[in-house]
Amino acid sequence: MQELKGQCAIITGASRGIGAAAARNMAANGMNVVLAARSLGDCEAIAAQIKADGGNAIALACDVTDYAQVQQVVDTTLEHFGQLDVLVNNAGTIDPIALLADSDPESWSRVVDINLKGVYFGIRAALPVMQKQQRGVIINISSGAASNALDGWSHYCATKAGVLSLTKCVHKEYADSGIRCIGMSPGTVATDMQVSIKKSGINAVSQMDFSEHIPPEWPAKAITYLCTADATEFSGTDFSIKTDEGRRRVGLIS
Repeated sequence: MQELKGQCAIITGASRGIGAAAARNMAANGMNVVLAARSLGDCEAIAAQIKADGGNAIALACDVTDYAQVQQVVDTTLEHFGQLDVLVNNAGTIDPIALLADSDPESWSRVVDINLKGVYFGIRAALPVMQKQQRGVIINISSGAASNALDGWSHYCATKAGVLSLTKCVHKEYADSGIRCIGMSPGTVATDMQVSIKKSGINAVSQMDFSEHIPPEWPAKAITYLCTADATEFSGTDFSIKTDEGRRRVGLIS
């Protein structure tokens, strides 16, 4: 992935799971990475590890529900690296899991703030920079839940459906400006989110053993692949690594 060397990527929710794995993979492929999350200490530790391994990374505190903080991450990225080539909207949550009649309105609304508005905020802050550059890639972490209803996941399904629509809207409005927007649907991943899902005991996903979920390094590799020109054909859609075809394209299987 020689074309990615020297490019700069912001990854939200980068303190753990898919976000942390993506930051490591992107840095290993020569990209400058900005790890953004509320857990600044965790991001700083990962950034230090990346730098110790010869990569280039910085850590920034960011609550994606606060547009001013998201904008500050973009501004600081430009000050530090001089460009913004990739935005990975990874920050997300599924807690608390509950059937609709049992759901807490305030908590349900909080998930919308993180999973949907947080993605919009990232897109809104990055677009002017990418428009000026006449290039850029926005990768939104999606899910099969974007098009499938699952018991107890009304907040997650609704917000991921909204993110898929945002992906399509960015593509429709800015593809001609050299900006690519792609959703990445990984399937079930062995992260802390699966611990919450397991504990809920609601729907079939909670019945899966932790060992049945793919490691976060798989979607991380897919995210890096989607930054390349070879992935252009998937712009405006959700790219999935749940199929052999998708995994082969990424290089997870031969």
